[in-house]
Amino acid sequence: MSMEVPIVRNVLEANDRIAEELKNTFREKGILCLNLMSSPGAGKTSLLERTLTDLKDEFGMAVVEGDLQTDNDARRVAATGAQAVQVNTEGGCHLDSGMVLDAIRSMDLDNIDILFVENVGNLVCPAEFDVGEDYKVTLLSVTEGDDKPEKYPLMFHLSAVMLLNKTDLLPYVDFSLDNAARHAKALNKDIKVMPLSCRNGEGLDDWYEWLRAKRAEKK
Repeated sequence: MSMEVPIVRNVLEANDRIAEELKNTFREKGILCLNLMSSPGAGKTSLLERTLTDLKDEFGMAVVEGDLQTDNDARRVAATGAQAVQVNTEGGCHLDSGMVLDAIRSMDLDNIDILFVENVGNLVCPAEFDVGEDYKVTLLSVTEGDDKPEKYPLMFHLSAVMLLNKTDLLPYVDFSLDNAARHAKALNKDIKVMPLSCRNGEGLDDWYEWLRAKRAEKK
């Protein structure tokens, strides 16, 4: 047990060194990089499908797609016309900076304005590993508990945005948007909370405006 803390520290330090290399690359290329995180099934891929389709005439976009197995989500993303690279972690609970570095080597970075890293579905480990992102973005669907920020504080403490997805289901579930926002802001007073529905498009304009503003800052 005495070796556990040094080993974890060494892993994170090694990850951070590569993450800094990625940040420098994205800075030089003017690429906005977002680390997209959530529980399994919260709607990350659906959000990307809508975003990549609706903004394809404005931005060059690409996705590093993280999953335990299969390339199902990468194929959905690629169908929008965006660059997509699948990373299978083979049981790993998160993407790390080395995986992202390997993935972007096959991408045309000169034609990317926004890079989305769709992390493995998990509200714990992905928050701990910097993958070179400018911002962490967490999805929380209304089919989950509105106390999730309290239960998984690090994820929401570090995220710039909390997207409350599947609002079209609010009439059928016991979920309070106000409670979810209150719990998140208790952890991070600056977190931006955006309710939306990838199914009917409600709230997506606010998400798109945030993307436009953050991409403009990278130029």
